[in-house]
Amino acid sequence: MVALDRSLISQLPLFQGMTAEEQSEILRSARSSRYAKESAIFEQETEAHSFFVLISGHIRVVRSTPDGQQVIARYISEGEIFGVAAALGRTAYPASALAAVDCVVLAWPNALWAEMARRFPMFGATTYRTVGTRLQETQTRVVEMSTEQVEQRVAHALLRLANQTGRKTESGIEIDFPISRQDIAEMTGTTLHTVSRLLSRWEDIGIIVSGRQKVTVKDAHRLVVLAENPGKH
Repeated sequence: MVALDRSLISQLPLFQGMTAEEQSEILRSARSSRYAKESAIFEQETEAHSFFVLISGHIRVVRSTPDGQQVIARYISEGEIFGVAAALGRTAYPASALAAVDCVVLAWPNALWAEMARRFPMFGATTYRTVGTRLQETQTRVVEMSTEQVEQRVAHALLRLANQTGRKTESGIEIDFPISRQDIAEMTGTTLHTVSRLLSRWEDIGIIVSGRQKVTVKDAHRLVVLAENPGKH
């Protein structure tokens, strides 16, 4: 196995607080893999053999419901840990992880999780904090699904994505990876037709700019108003 360069992780928040020697040590048990766009890093309910850190790219986390519907649970950005089933006390992955674009991923055997969390307390604490934040986000989305109008859900989804992966451009804040209207529909529990109608209307009134698998938030303030006060622009 080719030794991995410490610069891969030295600047990531997950590994802050570690010495250079500790970072090198933690990398010795990792393997690096490339995944082509739309390929699966792991699939829902398969055995959790590894946990991962995304080095470059974006990953879409998808859950399949008992009736066969696909729901996009979240997106993973560069530097984030994912697939940590062991931190949840699970032996299988609760969702699938798909490469939204070409990705580079580091993986560690699941059997090492407990030892790494013990030997590197900052790493373990940061991971548990990340897992807790994601559970909170999931709860927030469950409330949105049950209490909010579709317009609010779509506005909240775009604001989350812009906040998580936004890149400033001349047109506004661009969601920095390919995202289709179908993806947004799967994130918000609605239909492609409804999302297309909403985005077209928001584009007409200058709130967003959308293209093929691209969305740019042109007027974030008005989108926040929509998210909190449906029907108001």
